[in-house]
Amino acid sequence: MTAPAFDDATFRADLQVVIDEFIDAQAERLAPLGDDAAALIAEARTALRGGKRLRAAFCWWGYAAITEPSDGDRAALLRACAAFEFLQASALVHDDLMDASDTRRGRPATHRAFEASHQQRGWTGDPVQYGAAAAILLGDLLLTWADELLRRCGLGWERVGPALDLFDLCRSEVVAGQFLDVSVQARARADVATAMTVLRYKSAKYSVERPLHIGAALAGAGAPQLAALSGYGLPLGEAFQLRDDQLGVFGDPGVTGKPAGDDLVEGKRTVLVAKTLDALTGEDADLLDRSLGRDLSPAEVERLRGLIRASGAEQQVEELIESLTQDAVTALQSPALRSEAAPGLRAMAEAATRRVV
Repeated sequence: MTAPAFDDATFRADLQVVIDEFIDAQAERLAPLGDDAAALIAEARTALRGGKRLRAAFCWWGYAAITEPSDGDRAALLRACAAFEFLQASALVHDDLMDASDTRRGRPATHRAFEASHQQRGWTGDPVQYGAAAAILLGDLLLTWADELLRRCGLGWERVGPALDLFDLCRSEVVAGQFLDVSVQARARADVATAMTVLRYKSAKYSVERPLHIGAALAGAGAPQLAALSGYGLPLGEAFQLRDDQLGVFGDPGVTGKPAGDDLVEGKRTVLVAKTLDALTGEDADLLDRSLGRDLSPAEVERLRGLIRASGAEQQVEELIESLTQDAVTALQSPALRSEAAPGLRAMAEAATRRVV
């Protein structure tokens, strides 16, 4: 007997149940550590609430691209998919600390929340350092839990073992890609090719390609099938992150949960910024370059947005998103993939790249 057709709302709800049950079990395990551990777990619950759940869904569709998920495998597959939510939460907690972000999804970022808790309690020492330490440790804990969820998902080792090999690679890529991003920002210079490399390894691979690969490995995929999924997943992952970069400059704070122009304030050297600097000259280029990474007033943010639009870079990135998405959808014609999964994967491409600016 096969499982019913994929329903996004049901998938999200079921995934949240898996996440909550796993954290409940961890809370029981760590209960002897008292209130401090409880505070860390409470923040973990917050970090695992909301979000698009795209990585988990891509893991599901990687499995479905190879074989239809059966009722018997569904619970185990959901646990494996949930591993990506813990990986994503870990990355965001660490990312917010490295970027000195104040908010995440409209609430205080983890390091800010623990910093405020330290101040409210009148504890000794530096509240900023306490918040940073808490964020590092929570991110590490979430990363550990991601591995545990996948390793103990309930599928046989002949499938979980190859999936874990890919998960190891995924985590190495995202950490190294994140350090490349940090280094690029420190140098305050990145051409389009460098910005694309950062985008690919910091986000594109672990957001789309690797979740697909790991889902497929859990279904018993071989090398030709993984290669076919790369043909879809890598360009789509790049389009996904390019859309995110557009949102980081032009997004509505009510939608993104971040301040207006947050990527400009953080000094992100994205493809959008690199293309803008290539096109601008003289004082306009100097203004954008020296403004990145500074506290900016709303008027300053709007002026920089105007420069980016006038340079043609915003439209160029939109066209690149369209081209990459089309490449991804075309790759679904591969005979290595189940044709029955193609409609769902096309819908996922739409969800990943058509987010509101």
